[in-house]
Amino acid sequence: MTSAPVVPASSDPPSMISARGLRKSFGQRGKKGQGTEFEAVRGIDVDVQRGVAFGFLGPNGAGKSSTMRMICCVSPVSGGDLRIFGLDPATHGPEIRARIGVCPQEDTLDTELNVWENLYVYGRYFGLPRDVVKGRIDELLDFVQLTDKARAKVDDLSGGMKRRLTIARSLINKPEILILDEPTTGLDPQARHVIWDRLFRLKQQGVTLVLTTHYMDEAEQLADRLVVMDKGVIVAEGSPRELIERYSTREVAEIRFGVGQNEAAAPQVSDLADRVEVLPDRLLLYTEDGERALQEVLGRGLRPETTLVRRATLEDVFLRLTGRTLAD
Repeated sequence: MTSAPVVPASSDPPSMISARGLRKSFGQRGKKGQGTEFEAVRGIDVDVQRGVAFGFLGPNGAGKSSTMRMICCVSPVSGGDLRIFGLDPATHGPEIRARIGVCPQEDTLDTELNVWENLYVYGRYFGLPRDVVKGRIDELLDFVQLTDKARAKVDDLSGGMKRRLTIARSLINKPEILILDEPTTGLDPQARHVIWDRLFRLKQQGVTLVLTTHYMDEAEQLADRLVVMDKGVIVAEGSPRELIERYSTREVAEIRFGVGQNEAAAPQVSDLADRVEVLPDRLLLYTEDGERALQEVLGRGLRPETTLVRRATLEDVFLRLTGRTLAD
């Protein structure tokens, strides 16, 4: 039976990651206060508890990547206070990095090595003894369902297999925190569900997950808590369900008119919902009863090309908080 690698017990405080007034700036200012300094993260507070899946969401340029790089101890903090395992990254970077795993957005696998060799070389980077690394490789290949591909070249793997291998590689040191940047980008639905299952198993074993994703269904499936970032600050925090209940209605009615007609139709339906969002290709009517709203639209003689009633999602929270979709 496949099982996740067991994470050893730790005496660290329950808050695995704690940030207070965390800031990240790039560039320098001149003597007269002029320069090209840009503040990517502008004083955020974050607490990530042991054994939870914590998500950072936000449009491109929101400050997510800068925050994640500080947590990974590869980018110095510009201001505020950051503690990982209760330790300061500025003075305990190597110790912290030895206890975390990082799964980058791009699969940076060595194509000249086979699957087994990729894991072996990475394990040796951590200074793990050869016998220990070999044992962990067998365990991890079983965990990510790649045992039969151990001697296969990386180029011969499917996209989903490469992603699972990257996750296995990030687990070679039995990390207590696993950081995932867009873990399933570009994968088909079946491959995404396999990875979701593996990440869920890791969380059950006590691994703390920290992730970014542009997939709203992924955030709702994986994350226990989320922060929504925009322009370097946190604009909302809570569980996926809490955020949806706080910032959206129960249902959303989507109506599509012809090209260029959606904006013109908005004033004619604005009183039929709590809020109307105008997108280039559709109108979103936020309401507690989507079917009733659609009947009202048709009753006014309007004839949309397509209609849809759905439950509210985190994408709707984004539109409310940032005025942009995640892909912007």
